[in-house]
Amino acid sequence: MHDETPACEQDDELSVLNPCFLGSSGENSELFERVLLDLVRDHVYWRRNFHPEDPPPIPMLAVHQPEYVDFVDRMRTELNALTAALKRSVPFFNPRYLGHMVSDTLLPGLLAQLVTTLYNPNNVSPEAAPVTLDLELRVAEQLACMLGFAIDPERVPCAWGHLASGGTLANFESLVNLRAVRCYPLAVKDALLATRLALPLSVAAGRPLRELDDWTLFNLPLDEVMELPQRLAAQLREHATPLEARRLRQALTQARAECTGLVNFAERHPVCAQMSVLVPVTAHYSWRKAAKVLGFGSAQLLEVPVDHHMRMSMAALKQQLAECARQKIPVLAVVAVLGTTEFGTLDPLQEIAELRDHSRAHGLEFALHVDAAWGGYLASIFREPDGSLAAYDSVRKGFRYFPSAPVYASFAALKRADSVTVDPHKLGYLPYGIGGIIWRDRRVRDFLGETAPYAFDHNGSSDADDRPAQLGQYILEGSKPGAAAAAAWVTHRVLPLDRAHLGRLQRHTILASEYFYERLPAVAQRLAGRARLVVPFEPDTNLLCLAVNPEGNRSLAAMNRFGERLYTHLSIDPGQPVQLRDFFSSHTRVARDMLGSEDLSRVLSALGIAADTFTVVVEDQQTQADSLFLLRHTLMNPWLLKSRGGQNPLDRYLEYLEELILAELELGAWRGAGGARKHSAARKQRA
Repeated sequence: MHDETPACEQDDELSVLNPCFLGSSGENSELFERVLLDLVRDHVYWRRNFHPEDPPPIPMLAVHQPEYVDFVDRMRTELNALTAALKRSVPFFNPRYLGHMVSDTLLPGLLAQLVTTLYNPNNVSPEAAPVTLDLELRVAEQLACMLGFAIDPERVPCAWGHLASGGTLANFESLVNLRAVRCYPLAVKDALLATRLALPLSVAAGRPLRELDDWTLFNLPLDEVMELPQRLAAQLREHATPLEARRLRQALTQARAECTGLVNFAERHPVCAQMSVLVPVTAHYSWRKAAKVLGFGSAQLLEVPVDHHMRMSMAALKQQLAECARQKIPVLAVVAVLGTTEFGTLDPLQEIAELRDHSRAHGLEFALHVDAAWGGYLASIFREPDGSLAAYDSVRKGFRYFPSAPVYASFAALKRADSVTVDPHKLGYLPYGIGGIIWRDRRVRDFLGETAPYAFDHNGSSDADDRPAQLGQYILEGSKPGAAAAAAWVTHRVLPLDRAHLGRLQRHTILASEYFYERLPAVAQRLAGRARLVVPFEPDTNLLCLAVNPEGNRSLAAMNRFGERLYTHLSIDPGQPVQLRDFFSSHTRVARDMLGSEDLSRVLSALGIAADTFTVVVEDQQTQADSLFLLRHTLMNPWLLKSRGGQNPLDRYLEYLEELILAELELGAWRGAGGARKHSAARKQRA
């Protein structure tokens, strides 16, 4: 049942993490207080030394004024009330919490964010954030290196990115930007025809741009479109007068979808009316939200089935792309997920990138966006300190299962993506809300912004060192906290994003998951004859889901009720102190249409559930259900393998879960009102 590795060896392995966190019991509180106090004092000294000749506006005697005393009393009263209320918060910091994608926060980031908040920088522009705006762009470079992108400004492509409030906004921005890029060639053609300017602008192997049809222009290779603003600028300088260049600039502004609106643009270019985005059925709900909010329409978000690993099915993706090509439906992007929210699984990026190359050769272009909000930071396990990709055998060392060959191939193929969403506030262990989006090619900026994003006179460069002076004009957000950038920057400096530093923390999350996975069969064996404990989908990373079905039960609805009963003991109850909960997990549901016939049969057979009780349309609420209820465990707390008394938190959780299952079986409430009464009567009769 317990880990065969001696506790002292486990503790030595975990010792690298000792100074990294405040600690589940506040073990590093003295360190935290000392450093924070030093930083606050330093900030106060900075205030005092900014023109010290000016008299302070708050007089020393103010502390004795009745209004002053009253204000301080009221402030302290409300702050005390706040901290009292916050004691009902979720104890994310504790290894007893195995629920959502959040854990304790790294001390460097926490301290950096707190102290930077005193300076209150606004990263919308350098006028409001002369320090932290630059840090934000440097954080993007740190993330780009971790993902395998090139960041040499002297070479093409060179990555670029920025931080956002979270993965949802980053996903929104990916679609907004890709739409601007993919529609750009059509607007250029409109502008050329409107101005009758005879520029020798050619694309697609030397063919004149003005002569190409809309389908061909929309499906130009992305890298070729990225070159268009600079090529157009060069030709205007060579072949047009300043007046002609100005007229074309104005015509192009008016022709773009961002100016005309999507409805008018689609009327002029009907091929764009059905711009589609392909996502796996496991994609985060933010993609459905984005399709609605951004005007694509949820009907244009085409969901691709997954395989038995809950990864995007390549056979299904090929079929969907072939159908889009046949019907002339333009594909804006294929979204691959690197760490699904429910299962932590990884879509096959290498195969998707190869399929893109094949589709491109046959006239169907699509951008590859990777939603790595969860799994992005796991790339640090694969990255050497010099920035190179670690060898497969080197990464495998010390793990039992991770990474499988497909998982390694996906992380190696990250550099082939066009854009990537990554969330530092998840596996980066930073405070909310710090998300990010990274672009493989910084030239994407030439298609964005509110002030001449395709400005012909800057040759594609925003300023001398190629850092955009006004970040706000390129992104969806306006005002944004510079404290978030400082938190990420300092953390990445203290713990660089490679396998020798932050990767060691990521490694512990995978080791904890392997430990958990290997001990489940013993629990299942002890429950045999009373309940079935099943891992329906083999985990790729550090998320693991469980299904539990009472032995002999054939109804999915009843099984779901049993799982929901278990979850009531593993979730927050707003009406009770959190201390009354022993452990916390989360849950998810797998819809009927997410599973293929083989997977459906496999999972239901393992659970002993009748196939006719798992339906798309529920007719009998007592026996049928349209989704499968699962207990979901996020194994990211750094102390899950910390042994105390021969057991670690995962050992204790599994014992607790086993006891909980047996108790609920005995109670019988999951059977429904009638079943529970019969079960209770039978128990009394036996007694």
